[in-house]
Amino acid sequence: MNKEIEKLISAIQPAYADAVQLAEKRQEKLVKPPGSLGLLEDISIKYAGISGKVKNHPEKFRVLVMCADNGIIEEGVSSAPRSVTKAQAVNMTRRLTGMSSMAKYFGDEVVVADLGIADEYDCPSILDYKISRGTKNFLKEDAMTREDAERAILTGAGLVRQAEHDGVDVLGIGEMGIGNTSTSTAVLCTLTGIDIRTATGRGGGLTDEAFEHKRAVLEEALKRRQPDPSDVIGTIAKVGGLDIAAMCGAFLGAAECRIPVVIDGFISVVAALCAARLCPAAKDFMFPSHASAEPGYMTAIDALGLTPWLNLGMRLGEGSGCVVAFRVIEAACAEMNNMALFGEESVIDDSYLDEIREKGGFGEEKK
Repeated sequence: MNKEIEKLISAIQPAYADAVQLAEKRQEKLVKPPGSLGLLEDISIKYAGISGKVKNHPEKFRVLVMCADNGIIEEGVSSAPRSVTKAQAVNMTRRLTGMSSMAKYFGDEVVVADLGIADEYDCPSILDYKISRGTKNFLKEDAMTREDAERAILTGAGLVRQAEHDGVDVLGIGEMGIGNTSTSTAVLCTLTGIDIRTATGRGGGLTDEAFEHKRAVLEEALKRRQPDPSDVIGTIAKVGGLDIAAMCGAFLGAAECRIPVVIDGFISVVAALCAARLCPAAKDFMFPSHASAEPGYMTAIDALGLTPWLNLGMRLGEGSGCVVAFRVIEAACAEMNNMALFGEESVIDDSYLDEIREKGGFGEEKK
């Protein structure tokens, strides 16, 4: 493995267990039946493990968008032309896409990085980290060299270090790249062993005939490339994309910098899984957002051992789920920070909750 990536991974430390315990104790004292705020309680406790503080006040949110084209679209696996990657990357900087328009409304930052956009464009607001003009067609050859995959990973980590320097409190990881449901599916099937026909989705929308063709192409490509599931970086290089590599690096970088990081949809969760396979402790810093409608999403999120917070039928990508999840994180911190405590600010006698506590929480038997 690249020495810089080894150094990045070795710098990652797990969640602060003492802060988690203190946060759990505070949750038990808040004026509510234990467990009654569900995932909001879990989120605030996990945040404490990341920051080392029970009370957290996130104010600065940023979506990092990794953009790159994918050579596999030569095989007709996408309903959209390659030019959409360039156009939407530019539109994100103008706050005109689904994700970026929501981010503008809520005051969230959006940083768009070019790792491998194939077409020319004129937009100084896009950060130029171009490694190549898209990847190769992995039906015919490896998508990229291992060195390019490693460079993209380190670029993603570097973008997170810049976010830390800029005082960002919470990150979201998004992408833009026509054909990247195909690359993500190929990576997911390699790492988890799920059947390609089960995991493949329609992406941005395919006819029945085109959908069947996409499945056949990916099935044949995996047979030809034979990626090794024990070699995450090698798998990305063979059948992945520069966007996935950079996103993987961003998840690792967030863990290194101890910044809470939100997973978006299918491409984002596959990149998060890659990061967790390289460094299991990186999972301590990841927050899921929504359950993507792509069929492979649940396989990936289950492999991470995480539970999506929202079920909104979303499948846009870009980091759109991150913007919504940022609001959930704010709500979780608000209840942890501001709710009254039994026996202190509150005059409520909480003895009526003893039976619920004995059962281990709201509606659950104690194990």
